This record gives sequence, structure tokens and C-alpha cells, in this order.
Amino acid sequence: MSRYKVDITGINTNELEVLSNEEMLRLFKEYKNGNTSLKDKLVTYNLKLVLSILKRFNNKDRYNMDDLFQIGCIGLIKAVDNFDLSFNCLFSTYAVPLILGEIKRYIRDNTSLRISRSIKDNAYHIIRYKEEYLNKYGKEPSNKEIAEHLNISEYDIATCLDSLCEPVSIFEPIYNDGGDTIYLFDQLADRKDLKSDKDGLISLKKGLESIKERERLVLEQRYLIGKTQTEIADILNISQAQVSRIEKSAIKTLRKIIK
Repeated sequence: MSRYKVDITGINTNELEVLSNEEMLRLFKEYKNGNTSLKDKLVTYNLKLVLSILKRFNNKDRYNMDDLFQIGCIGLIKAVDNFDLSFNCLFSTYAVPLILGEIKRYIRDNTSLRISRSIKDNAYHIIRYKEEYLNKYGKEPSNKEIAEHLNISEYDIATCLDSLCEPVSIFEPIYNDGGDTIYLFDQLADRKDLKSDKDGLISLKKGLESIKERERLVLEQRYLIGKTQTEIADILNISQAQVSRIEKSAIKTLRKIIK
């Protein structure tokens, strides 16, 4: 088995060679001085950069590794063409973002569902801001902070991030306690029946009015706004475990009232 944990058709990844930084620098100097025959060598000796990135996507149920490898090689070729010795950095430092960007762009544009480019762009802006904020402050920003920074609504944050999720079959098993398996299909609401079930809607409304204000707030923030338990804990100045207990208690109370 390849120690790179990625199987590419027709390639023994363990046999791929790499160059020292000194040798890489020498080849790039010759290549930039007009010896274009060295391009293939520069690409070949840096294929392990592509493999190292592919490990992040090595889920055979979702991605074809051969396809992603070819796309990654396109990013590597672009990196070789555009690398400048004046950048004063290792070639790998320059190449990795280009290879990763090429792969992510391919995945984004070849998903089963077509999502508006503006929605996906906002999703990547959200992720980038979260990473920057986490690196700077040591914690993730709240939805409110993200919304204010990117000038979008808190509701749009959940919508944008959902756009990056892969489609899931309605027959995907989501729970099994040793008895009957519960599928995603079982958890999908029938909108037609919901509209006609006036008694159920009245009971739900009554239940929401009957539970404690803090319980109602937690449910609204979790299931309407889409905030995490950690974010709600920050709002209420309590622990995440307490939020979890409040949420479970509220749902349990609602079920009793609706039944």
C-alpha cells in the first residue's frame, strides 16, 4: 500500500522521486533561462505535492481519485509556469495553494446540484473569515459577527454553508439501535399533510407558548437561525452542556404536549 494512501491508476506512488531544495532551485534557474525541456522533469518530481493534497479528498464514495489527480496536475503545471525565483519562497509553498484551488474549483463546478455561484462564493468567504478569526482570536466568530463582517443576514450564512454539502440519498440510514433502521426519508416532513394537520400545528404553537422562555429561545436559535450549541452558550453565558440539556428538555416537553 502506498504510504501516501492514495491509489492512482498506473502509478506506483512509492516510486515517485523528489528533489532537494538545492536541486529544485538549480532546475528552476535553468528552466527560467530558456531550457524548457526541464518542465516535464519539474512537474514529475513534484507529483507528490499533488498526492499530499489528495489525501484530504480520499473518499472513494464521493470522488474519483484519478480525476482529482489529473486536475491537481493542471494546478501543478500552472505553478511551474508561473513560479518566480524572486518570490523568495519554496516552490511547494507557492504550488500547494494553486493545486488545492484547482481541485476545489473542479469539485465546486461538478457537483450533482447546480448552486448559484454567488451563494458558493459567499460560503467560501464565510469559511475564510472563520479561519482568519480563529487564528487571530483562538475561537470561531459568532453568526452575528460573520453577518456584520460580510454584510449578509444570519439566515444566509446557514444557506451558503449548506450549499457546500454533498447531496444525500433519502434512503440514507441515519440511526439504528439494533432494531428497525431509521432512514432520512422517515424524517422528512410531508408539507401537504402538515398544512392539513391543523390540530398538530395548533398543538405545536401551544407547546412553544407553554415551555420556558429560555427553552423557546434555544429552539429558535438552533432550528430557525441555525446556530450551534456553542454559539448559543456564548449568548446565554452558560456552558454548551447546559444548552444541550435545555434543548433536550424543550423537545421532550413539546412531544408530550403535541401527543
